[in-house]
Order: sequence, then structure tokens, then C-alpha cells
Amino acid sequence: MPDYDVVIAGGSISGLLAAREIAAGGLSVAVLEEDAEIGTPEHCGGLVSISGIQNLGIVPDIDTIENNRIAYAKIFSPSSCFEIRAERQKVIVLDRRKFDKQIAFQAQKKGAEIRVKCSMRSFGKEGSDYVVKTSEGNFSCNFFVDARGIASIINTNRDGVLHSAQYEVYASWIEPHTIEVVFNSQQYPGFFAWIIPTGRGRGKVGVAGRRINAASALQTYIDSKGKYSVVRKVYAPIWVNGPLQSFVSDKTIIVGDAAGQSKPTTAGGIYTCGMGGVLAGRALVRAADKKNDERQKQQLLLKRYEIDWFSMFKPEFDKMLLARRLLERMDNKAIDNLITAIPKEIVQEASVDGDFDLHSSALAKILGTKGAARMAKALLGNEIRRLIPES
Repeated sequence: MPDYDVVIAGGSISGLLAAREIAAGGLSVAVLEEDAEIGTPEHCGGLVSISGIQNLGIVPDIDTIENNRIAYAKIFSPSSCFEIRAERQKVIVLDRRKFDKQIAFQAQKKGAEIRVKCSMRSFGKEGSDYVVKTSEGNFSCNFFVDARGIASIINTNRDGVLHSAQYEVYASWIEPHTIEVVFNSQQYPGFFAWIIPTGRGRGKVGVAGRRINAASALQTYIDSKGKYSVVRKVYAPIWVNGPLQSFVSDKTIIVGDAAGQSKPTTAGGIYTCGMGGVLAGRALVRAADKKNDERQKQQLLLKRYEIDWFSMFKPEFDKMLLARRLLERMDNKAIDNLITAIPKEIVQEASVDGDFDLHSSALAKILGTKGAARMAKALLGNEIRRLIPES
């Protein structure tokens, strides 16, 4: 008999939700987390909609919510700004360290075993068993789930990796209910800077971009804002190239950031990665049923996870990837012209009708407006400048 039906490497939100579903289905499951604490290091902004976390089967504990009222979002280009009302989106800011522990507690109550400071070294077949070699010894299992995040793909595909830095900051210039997003193709190429308020005078301030020194870029950004104190610093790569082509290979299933399930536009993934864990866990329960012990049948059942995730998210991710490709090509003049071209009343409509966790409806409304011709002109001007650089 194997030690566990399923071993999960990585105590991320996707790995923990997979464990919860697997344990709820009556299987034995162990989660191996290489860090000393579930939820650390916290390199996520923590933004998610209430509907998104409800879909994951979670009602957040009151002490996991850092900010329960995001009312506005300010979007800056190099020389302009507009504001969006965001109350209808019902977005909150989570303390990911506490939130992940809440999910870990859910999983443990269902029967999952969680081990911290236990890193995976390898996984493979030995005789008739599949064996996970770890810093605490070897564990045999029937199935293996890779939830180790971007570390699982960074060595084989660096094209989708951006450098990021995020500081926890105390400063009077942080507005308590307003997110700020700053686009600047020279300072944050292919991405942006952000401020996510966690309370009055407190927030998460970060930057990301392609081929930048994220720490230096963030320091310059916060220095420009005024007086502040930094109480925590986190540096981490983020993935923006969308999902991998396949999430299942024989007895191995990948979930979350390891599968590229974070959003290409913002690199956020509480909902999209979390659903990857939920769907994978449910598929594993079906595949492990003794009635389905034929290998071909097991593979079809495991592939159901992949099919279900793509059916939920592929149309959204395709549109977000298109938006990302446009952003990566735009210079600052094009960004200014593009933001100026968007009719402000349409922006407000999109903010009311859009879905915070999935961006395609808002993008479609904006790109389908009377300002589309002006936006096309801005993009065309950008392409001409790329071909004929200004002297």
C-alpha cells in the first residue's frame, strides 16, 4: 500500500484547495510545503472579489480581510489619469498569510496532512509505486500534484516571467479605499506599478516589468510619493504568459501558477488558480475510484480537470493575452493616446458591469465603443514609431 493516495508539493492556495477536495472525497493526501509557514512568503496583492472566493467554497474569517471596501481605482498613464468607481465589483484585500492558513485548516479538518519545511527533491516511478523524495524521506503515492508555483516552469520557459517587487508600506499618501495603477513603458515595461490599500495609511506598493531591476524601480516610485516607512519587502518573479498547453501527464497533475493559471493582465490568481486546485482535486477523487482503475480511464478522468478549467477560463485568458501583447508593444505616447481615447462614460459602464476576476467583458465594452477608431489610431501611431524611431 502506498503511504498516500495523493502527494501535493506546494502549500499554495491551489495545492491546499486540491487537498481539501481530495480529503473530502475520502482519499489520503499530504501537502508538502518547503517554507517554514503556510502563506509565506506572501508576494500576492491579495485582491479578489467576494463572489470569487465564494465560488471557491470559502467564507473568509474576519481577521483574514485587510480591507473590505475598495471604492475606487485610479489609472495613470505618463501624463493623464482617470478614476473608476469600484464599489459594485465588491473587491476586498486579503491577508494571504492568514487566508492560506484558513484553507489549510479546511483541508486538515477534512483529513489532509500538512507538512511545512518539507521540500520535494524528485518524483518518479520505482517498481510498481510512484515515489516522492523529500527532505523528510520518501513517500509513495498513486498520484502526484505539482503546486510549487512559478518555480516549476521558470527553468524551462522564461519568456513569460517578469521581475516584481512589493513592499508593505506605511504612508499618509496611501488612500484607504483606492487602488492606484501606473503605466509607464520606460519604467515598468510590459506591466505597471501599483498601490493596494490595506487600511488607512497602510498598503502594498509594488512594481513589475520586463528586464528591470524591480527593487530599484520600486524605490524610485515610492521615493516620488513622499514620506513613508517600509515594514516588509518581497521580491518574486511573476508569470504572465497564460496557461500551459496541458495540466496532466500520466500520474502527475499541475495546478495554479505551476500550470500558468494566473491572469496575464495582472498576474493575479486567487480565483483562477484556486479553481484549478478545486477542479483537480475533484478529478483526482473520480480517477482514484477503484471502479476506474484502468489506466486509460484514469487518464480520461484526470483530463476532465483540464477540460473543465479551459472551458471556464480560456476565452477570458485569450482576450487577456491579446491585451498583454498590445501593452508590451506600446510606448508612453501610445499609452497616453490610448487612455485619452477611451470615453470616460464607457469606462464607468465597464466598471459597473465588469467582473473583477475576469476582464473580458470590460475589455469588450471598452474596445467596442465609439472611441475604437481613436484607439486604433493610437496603436497605429505606436507601430509607426517602432518602425521609424523619432530622432
